[in-house]
Amino acid sequence: MTQRLHLHLVSDSTGETLDTVAKAALAQFDDVDVVRHFHPLIRSDRDLDRTIADLAENPGLVLHTMVGHDNRRKLERACRRHDLPAVAALDAVTDALSSLLRQEAKARPGRQHVLDAAYFARVDAIQFTIAHDDGINWENWEEADIVLAGVSRSSKTPTSIYLANRGFKVANIPIVVESPPPAKLFTLVHPLVVGLTTGAERLLQVRRNRLLTLGQRPETAYVDEAEVKREVAYARRMFADNHWPVIDVTRRSIEETAAAVIKLNQARDAEDGDSAGNAG
Repeated sequence: MTQRLHLHLVSDSTGETLDTVAKAALAQFDDVDVVRHFHPLIRSDRDLDRTIADLAENPGLVLHTMVGHDNRRKLERACRRHDLPAVAALDAVTDALSSLLRQEAKARPGRQHVLDAAYFARVDAIQFTIAHDDGINWENWEEADIVLAGVSRSSKTPTSIYLANRGFKVANIPIVVESPPPAKLFTLVHPLVVGLTTGAERLLQVRRNRLLTLGQRPETAYVDEAEVKREVAYARRMFADNHWPVIDVTRRSIEETAAAVIKLNQARDAEDGDSAGNAG
């Protein structure tokens, strides 16, 4: 039986952290109809009063990252008054860090979103990734951190964008039997080249759904079972011949695939560091 939950996300910053935490936690539960109430940039008494009124009208779980002491106390008092559970999403982590570092946490709303060098590097990564999607501008691939290769509909683009938001410059290239990739792909030095593969049956399903969405006829080689199996085999052989690490995305979410790519990249960086240390 489906349960309904009113979930209030209250933040004195952008609320991005809360949104990520809420999505990760909710993924652990089935049959829940979540009504999200998003309250970002709550800094004035007027903003907080409106938020509290919504809490009272739609009782549920309150998840917050309020670091301003006065507004936090006011919000928590209101939750107790209306008998609503309130969870401070970052308290446990902040307390642990405070204890280990022997420092008091600085109560600065949105401090993690300061426009520092990392922010501009992430913007640069996103721009690069968008400009190098689907084999475009392959002449600049050496500037990438990661190059993703795979057959059509193997999640290359969404994985690339996700990685770009983590600060990686990513290019991606479709592997097509009739149109081999540029020779440059096989001579790259700086980027980590990762092959994305998937089960033929799952790939067929995804492609058929894609054609239906576009209103196109499904009787093409694009969704021919024999051709799809040939494509997948061709791509896997290419990955093996070039000793590229391979990730099977058949049962992975975009986030899981990206995490696996990041882990491979970290392992490669660690190996490079060890090699440099040994050489020295």
